[in-house]
Parts: sequence; structure tokens; C-alpha cells
Amino acid sequence: MHVAAMPSKAAVHDHVALAEIELCGDLIIAASAADERLTADRIDEVLRVADERQAAEPS
Repeated sequence: MHVAAMPSKAAVHDHVALAEIELCGDLIIAASAADERLTADRIDEVLRVADERQAAEPS
């Protein structure tokens, strides 16, 4: 099997994917630290849903 190497100068940044990975990591950490299943409110808190809603509201 041959795997083509990516050119070193061709750094690809997908900011949306990186943000999703970070949120998944935060959720995994919160779940592993919890004694019970995470509630929907706790998941929203970890994923910063309220922050996103506030940022989307017109000023």
C-alpha cells in the first residue's frame, strides 16, 4: 500500500471541524467526570449553547 504524502507547505485548516473536535472533547471530559448521565441542560452548558444563542441575537 502506498500513501501519498501531503506537501509540507499545504497546511489545511478547517476551523469548523477543529471547533467540533474541541466541543466533542469537552463533552467527553464532562461525561467522564460525571457520576451519572449528563442532563440535557448540562450538555448545553458544556457545548456553550446559551453563549451561541446570545451571540446570535440582534443587539
